[in-house]
Amino acid sequence: MLLRLPTSLSEARRCLAEGAVPVGGATLVWAQWQRDGFPEQAMSLRRLPEATVVDGETLGAAVLLHQIDDRVPEVLHRAAASIGTGAVRRTATVGGNIVGSTLRCLLPPALVLDARATVMDGDGTYEAELAEVVAKRPLMLGIRWRRPLVSAYRKAPGDVGGPPPLVVATAVHAEQDGGRRLFTAVRDGDDVVSGSVPATADPGRVLDALEGTALGRLPGETRDVVRREVTDILGRADG
Repeated sequence: MLLRLPTSLSEARRCLAEGAVPVGGATLVWAQWQRDGFPEQAMSLRRLPEATVVDGETLGAAVLLHQIDDRVPEVLHRAAASIGTGAVRRTATVGGNIVGSTLRCLLPPALVLDARATVMDGDGTYEAELAEVVAKRPLMLGIRWRRPLVSAYRKAPGDVGGPPPLVVATAVHAEQDGGRRLFTAVRDGDDVVSGSVPATADPGRVLDALEGTALGRLPGETRDVVRREVTDILGRADG
């Protein structure tokens, strides 16, 4: 297998056109390749500047999970730190987790940050909704988001080999009209659901409004956890 390492967007597009299979840390595909056979050529974005940036509003797809630090919002930092073992975090990438993984631990944080993905195809780069990225699995270069006022992440304990543990991500953003908006995303089993409502001064009204979103269809125990997390983040936003 030939591993190609493009250093520019034009070179990356050429690799795609020539049939190179995008790969990050290969943590999700190595076993499959060993079983089914390796592709003739693969492409890593680890030398592409657009895919390796880390700052307060951008995270590249080729960034390794252990490189995600307090430059990014708390919800992303804590999520990355909770994924797998130290060895996994030193190998796995942002793009692999969001696009390639079935667990998608970084997806709820990205949703509550109101993030959009930058993706590439044969015609160039463009922005896409995260739902489109998860469904169609294009080549993702990175994500960009709005910096929140405050954010938080909770991951329930889980057993190795067991079902995916419950994840609740929350963030409060400032609105252009001077108000605030609460974003909440939950991974419950294999499903990720999210919703956003105005973050008014009355926590009870905010919680009632959330019941009218997709989050209101979650099981009762899960909704109880969500309510606690939302109450906490609203308190932090007011603190």
